[in-house]
Amino acid sequence: MEGSGGRDERDDSQVTRIDAIEVHSALNDGTAVVLRTIRPDDAPLIRDGIAKLSAESRYLRFFSAAPVLPDAVVHRLAEVDGHDHLAWGAICSDCPDRPPIGAVHAVRYRHDGPAGEFSVAVLDDFQGLGLARMMTAALLFQCRAEGLATLDVHMLCENDAARNLVKSMGAQWTSESAGVAEYRLDVADAIGALRADTDATGVQDVFRTLESEGRAVGESKG
Repeated sequence: MEGSGGRDERDDSQVTRIDAIEVHSALNDGTAVVLRTIRPDDAPLIRDGIAKLSAESRYLRFFSAAPVLPDAVVHRLAEVDGHDHLAWGAICSDCPDRPPIGAVHAVRYRHDGPAGEFSVAVLDDFQGLGLARMMTAALLFQCRAEGLATLDVHMLCENDAARNLVKSMGAQWTSESAGVAEYRLDVADAIGALRADTDATGVQDVFRTLESEGRAVGESKG
């Protein structure tokens, strides 16, 4: 983190605390969900979730409609350390076997750097129900705590859902090339925009839980 000794000098109890937090809430249609940080041992869940995406959703997220992505890609998505790679996932607690239904990631460009890349994916049956915003709220809260100030978002130009999501949080268009658009998201501004959306009860549940249970992680560094 800028101005600190990096991950190795942080209080390990804070790392454990954020990893232990679960956010219990509901989607806009009332479906109960649980949000938590992604861990390296979640690789099988990540692989299963990718396989359950429609071909179109896989194409929009990974720029490839292949039903099975290379193991190296799955490994990178699961290689979460809580500092240079932050990630949150969602579980449908109302569904049989409690399957994973979405994930959001922020990956720094360089160790301890202030900028990184943002990505999000939600299973088709749960799109349009506020889940992406809920997961993003949790991710941004942790990004701020870890000193990650700006996030770039690369998306296919036809990905209206992703564009609407990031623009609703104040992201600015920066470039476009070969059918891929890039937006830049200021973490602090995005948190402010999400907080202001008081009608989004799931988003507010996220902030309320993280602020009450993870104050040492989030607010003390914010």
